[in-house]
Amino acid sequence: MRSNLLSLALIAGIGFGGAAFAASTDTTGVVKSIDEKTMTLTLEDGSAYVLPKGFDVKTLKVGEKVVVSWEAKGDAKDASAVKEAK
Repeated sequence: MRSNLLSLALIAGIGFGGAAFAASTDTTGVVKSIDEKTMTLTLEDGSAYVLPKGFDVKTLKVGEKVVVSWEAKGDAKDASAVKEAK
C-alpha cells in the first residue's frame, strides 16, 4: 500500500511539474530589432522571441519598451503577446 501511494505521488509530481514549466513568462525590455520575414522580435539584452502568426509587426518600434508574454517551446521562445510597457 505504501509503495502504491509513493508511486502515485511521484506520478502526480511529475505531471504538475510539467504543467508549471509550460506556464507563460513575462519579460520586459527594449526592442532592438524586428524581423518581419522570420517573425522574430529581439530585445536589447539579446533575447529573441518568435511572434505569433498574424501578429502586426508594424505596431512595434525599435527603441520601444515592451512586455513580452512567452512560453519556451524547445529552444525557441514563442511570444503569445507583446504590449507597450508602462
